[in-house]
Amino acid sequence: MAKLYFHYSTMNAGKSTLLLQAAHNYTESGMGTYLITARLDDRAGAGRIGSRIGIGAAADSFTAADDMFALIAARQAAAPLACVFIDEAQFLTKDQVWQLARAVDDLRVPVMCYGLRVDFQGNLFPGSAALLAWADEMREVRTICHCGKKATMVVRKGPDGRALKEGEQVVIGGNETYQSLCRRHWREEVGDL
Repeated sequence: MAKLYFHYSTMNAGKSTLLLQAAHNYTESGMGTYLITARLDDRAGAGRIGSRIGIGAAADSFTAADDMFALIAARQAAAPLACVFIDEAQFLTKDQVWQLARAVDDLRVPVMCYGLRVDFQGNLFPGSAALLAWADEMREVRTICHCGKKATMVVRKGPDGRALKEGEQVVIGGNETYQSLCRRHWREEVGDL
C-alpha cells in the first residue's frame, strides 16, 4: 500500500544519504524511481541530490510554483514508477504537500520526503509542518550534538561565528553556516540560558 513518508532531522544527519541509498535499492531491484529536489538548494549542482559523503544522483527540481501531483502523474505515465523520493522537503509549500498526499492516494505510488523539521529559530518550515500533519509515517533521522546528546535544533552562524537570532527563514548553506545542537546547547548559543 502506498504511503506518504516524512524522514526529518536537523542538518548533517544523513537524510540525503538515506534517500540515495533507498533509491539505489529500488533501482537495483529493477523498479522505477523518481528523484526530485528543491531548485532553491543547488549546493550539489543544479538538478542533483548530493550527500556530504560524496554520493549523488540526478534529480528533477521543483519550485513553489510546481504542481507536484502533475509532475508525478506525468512521470508515471512515461514509465512504471515504484517510488518517488523528495529531498529538501522543507521547501515544499503546504499545497504541494497536499498534492503529494493526493499522488499517494490516487496514483498509488509511495512518496518518501526527506527534510529539515525546524529552522535556525526553532520554527517549523511550512513544508515540514504540513508533512508532520499529513504524512502516513514519520521517521526521525538522528544526529548528535557536540555533547553527545541527540541534536534536535540548528543554529545559523554569522560571519563572526556567533549564532544569529534573526533573518530570513531560508539561507542555503552547509557546515560553514549551520550547526546541529541539542536544545540546551541551542539555547546557550542563542542566549536563552
